[in-house]
Amino acid sequence: MSSAKSVIISCAGIGSRLGLAQTKALLNIEGKSLIAWQLELFKDIEDIRIVVGFQAKAVIKEVLKYRKDAIFVYNHNYFETKTGASFYLGAKDANEYVIEYDGDLLVHPDDIKKCLVEEEYIAYSEKTSDEAVFVRTDEQGNVLSFSKKDGDYEWTGPACIKKSKLKYSTGNVFNQLEEHLPMKGIKIRAQDIDTYEDYQRAIDFVRGWK
Repeated sequence: MSSAKSVIISCAGIGSRLGLAQTKALLNIEGKSLIAWQLELFKDIEDIRIVVGFQAKAVIKEVLKYRKDAIFVYNHNYFETKTGASFYLGAKDANEYVIEYDGDLLVHPDDIKKCLVEEEYIAYSEKTSDEAVFVRTDEQGNVLSFSKKDGDYEWTGPACIKKSKLKYSTGNVFNQLEEHLPMKGIKIRAQDIDTYEDYQRAIDFVRGWK
């Protein structure tokens, strides 16, 4: 079933809040780039699409070490747009169901398996990041709303949706998903990297997998 989905990894952004003058996809985590860890999680997915912008050549070179069959999509307007634009562009020619995955996200390998079989969902985790967007859920774990102020859990992604439901947005992925709420929620173990402190937590997170 997972082979019928496309995975869209959004790696176009500058990652300015991190302060390392480098795209997050190339961050070194335990001797491997962040994008290498991500590609390993999706090794059984046939259709992988990487959205590139900032430092595109370096990202493409790194991805091709691991996936010669990856499809690259440019977000030329990466300086003025956010992940919503990258997801839309990456999904345009993809399979019927598209899995959105941010280029600064790590998900526990055991939890990613759940994300590959469900048809439409929004994934969330316990609150860990410094600059989080939150989700409010009902008793069944369905996602009811997003908020930058408070909520039950942290919105991390991934999310899966029919590509026909997507509209172009210069904002974030959660802005694209809001009109389709409520949606099934999946609780996962994840670490988002927005700040240097998040980066340190991501290294500890990966060490915990071994």
